[in-house]
This record gives sequence, C-alpha cells and structure tokens, in this order.
Amino acid sequence: MTRPLTFATRALFTALVAAGAIGSAAAADIKIGAAEALSGPAGQYGQSIRNGLQLAVDEINAAGGVKGNKLVLQVEDEQGKKEQAIDVFKKLIFQDKVLMLFGPTLSNSAQAADPIAQGAKVVVFGTSNTADGITSIGDYVFRNSVTEADVLPETLRVALKHTGAKKVAVLYGNDDVFTKSGYDAFKKALETLKVPVTTTETFAKGDVDFKAQLTKIKASGADAIVLSALIAEGAPIMVQARQLGLDVPFIGGNGMNSVKIFDLAKEKSDNLWVGSPWALGSQTKENQHFVVAYTQKYKSAPDQFGAQAYDAVAIVAAALGKIKLTGNLDTDRQALRDALPAVTHTGATGPFKFRQTTNKDGKPAGYDAQQAAIVSVTKGGKYSIEQ
Repeated sequence: MTRPLTFATRALFTALVAAGAIGSAAAADIKIGAAEALSGPAGQYGQSIRNGLQLAVDEINAAGGVKGNKLVLQVEDEQGKKEQAIDVFKKLIFQDKVLMLFGPTLSNSAQAADPIAQGAKVVVFGTSNTADGITSIGDYVFRNSVTEADVLPETLRVALKHTGAKKVAVLYGNDDVFTKSGYDAFKKALETLKVPVTTTETFAKGDVDFKAQLTKIKASGADAIVLSALIAEGAPIMVQARQLGLDVPFIGGNGMNSVKIFDLAKEKSDNLWVGSPWALGSQTKENQHFVVAYTQKYKSAPDQFGAQAYDAVAIVAAALGKIKLTGNLDTDRQALRDALPAVTHTGATGPFKFRQTTNKDGKPAGYDAQQAAIVSVTKGGKYSIEQ
C-alpha cells in the first residue's frame, strides 16, 4: 500500500519540479556518501547530521527523487578523528564510488581529509565545518555551514547589547582547529567592538576539571565569558562555573549551539548566547516543516547541525537537477561541481547562496555559505531568539 504524500512533501515535490530536479526519466540510483562522527565526543553532532541528511533524502525520494532517480545515502563513522576521516574518504571515493561526499563533522578532520576529495576531483560538502580556511583547500570543497568569522561578531553584538556586559573573559580549547579558529574570530570581534578582556584561559580536548581556569575568571571580574569549545567540554564548563557561583552569561561559538546542552548541563544551561543561520524558534514555513518532520521521525528536537545537513541535501539535489547524469563517474562528478556554485535555496536555515573563496595565493578556491546569523539565548531548557 502506497502512503499518500503529505502537504509538506507535495510542496517539496512541486518546488523540485520547478527547479528541474524531478523528471520522469527511468529510475536509477544516485549514490552519495557521508563521513560523519557517529561515535566519540563529536558523535552528538554527527548523529544529528546523519538524521538531517537521511530525512532530506527520504523526502526527496518520496517526492519522486531527482529526475526520477533515487538518492542512496551511505553513511560511515569517522569517529571525529583525522586518520579515520581520511580512511573513510578513501573508502567512499575509491571503493564505493560515491558521486559526492558530505562531511566530515569537525574542522580538524576536514583539514585532513578534504584534500583527498580535492585530489580525486570529488565534491566534498561540509555541513558543520566552520573554521577559517577549509574551502581554500580547493574548488571541489563546499560548505553551507557559516564560518565562525561571519557569525561570532553578530553573536557578540547582540549578547553584549542584551546583557550589558562591559568586560569579558575568554576561554577556549587550544588544541583543536575549530576552537582555535573560534578564538581568533572572537578576539578580532572583541577588538573591533573595543571590549576589554580581563583574562584569557585555555583547555584541551578531554579535560574534565576546569575549576582553575574558572576561578581565575571569577577573580578577574568579568561580566561575561566568551567560550570557544566543543560541547563535550563546554557543557561541564558551564556546570562548574555555576557551582563556583560564576553566574555570568556565556557567549558561545558554533560548538555550543546544540540542544544537547540541556541534557548535559541541565539547569546550569541558562544564559548561553549562540549564533547561527538557524534557530529552532524560526517561524518560516520551511523551518516549521523541518522541525515537525524531524521531531516526528526521530522523537527529539533538531539542532543547527541537523538543519544544515537537511538543507545541504536539497542544495545538492537542485544542482543534480541541472545536469544530465551520463553514468561516467568522472564526468558526472565534474558536472556536479560545475553546477553547485550557482545554486540558491531557501530552506530550514533561510535564504542561502554560495560565495567563492581564495587560497593562500589569492587564486579562486572552494565555496563558503553566505547567510545571515540568528542569535539565541537559552532560558529554561529552550532557545529564545533575540535581536
């Protein structure tokens, strides 16, 4: 028995037909790969990404696929480790012969593995990498995750406006590409805004005791803490800060923008400010459809990482709708790369388009996301949008 299409799925079908992504050609499989951290400390992000990817694939296939062709998603666990990401990329590209790749989850892994895709001339599409320089690797490297350099100045501006903080302490992970890049972006934004920094403290991945750093921060008299961290360390930092009586606002980067903060920090999660093109409370019809569909399918609320992954599949589907697949893998990989830069899309994360970046020599390279940030604050186990 065939289920009738929901209103939302019919709407998606209509949009894809209009974009030329759905037609009546004979059905075939379009194999796409994903290298994501499904286990390890970064698994909290990778599992959301996998869910967002699969939800979009299922909806597109239910609506007729791409020109009648079915998307087939193959997800491999890269564990949030650089060496594993490289191995997974090689497997998906050379053994499984996927048309293109999503991932990896962390910027550390992207810096290590993306050159494999670039060298093989296979599109790699990051949905969660936000460190500077990822797309400078080459012209097959794309992402729809907005860089920390673009988001953090707006996060700071809105948070400082609402909290009235005049001076801040900075705390960041100094052994990770993403958290160090976030620190650099925060530092630059604080200098631009002329916000005094009372102290700068560091930690490493895997640390569990942050009381020494937090005690120094408390003694410094900071009105807020600027935090560049992955949630595995960021959540206990918030808990330990509250235990020390440090009840100031936290202003976080991309790594802290996850509903997992409510599970990990419980009632200590209040007063965390984060920015992203996506917010759970966004009332656009595209986001409302995504939130309902994701929640129904996975029995939990989505986060930024699931939303960006969901939109990424639609962006790739739109590009596939503009090309004729020949069955020659090299030819089809090149055609997809050539079609992607011109794609625009309005999805769960709002209006989207690409902008080309340059490499260290100033030559054209890969493609970053161009989107506006939405700033939210945690209150009572929920995110609330602020302007």
